[in-house]
Amino acid sequence: MSEQQQHAFLLSPSDWLGEGKIQLSMVEEELPFHTRWTATKKNPSGLIECLQEIQIKGLSDVMQNQFALFDFTVNNFLIELENLTLGKVTGKGIIKDKLIAWEFRAADIGFEGYEFYEKQSDGTYIMCGEYATSDQLRTTIKGKIWRKNLS
Repeated sequence: MSEQQQHAFLLSPSDWLGEGKIQLSMVEEELPFHTRWTATKKNPSGLIECLQEIQIKGLSDVMQNQFALFDFTVNNFLIELENLTLGKVTGKGIIKDKLIAWEFRAADIGFEGYEFYEKQSDGTYIMCGEYATSDQLRTTIKGKIWRKNLS
């Protein structure tokens, strides 16, 4: 079984829910968050589209990030992130036995960061991420995601 076949998260059409703590450099305390990921089936050209929604406790707005995963090889892929703040940014991803991860380095807009998702024996994922912008704003994310049960 290939690494891609071992991961349901993002690589097969599904909904994932999650929660954790987010630390924003402009706020002293860690803030609880909930997230939802929705991934589409890989289209004939090999593109997977994903929508990520993030609700941070105490903030009224739900943040939305659109991701596109494409150019898959055995252990690598390209990933595009699009949101209202950044526009579009392209990064590189890796797929390993128990890991899906990606990083962005967009020096032209002063944005960089990474996320990694480590598969657990129960099928959930522990995740960690960190992003930074040129104005010294830093976001650190730690949490857990699980596949939404279909009823």
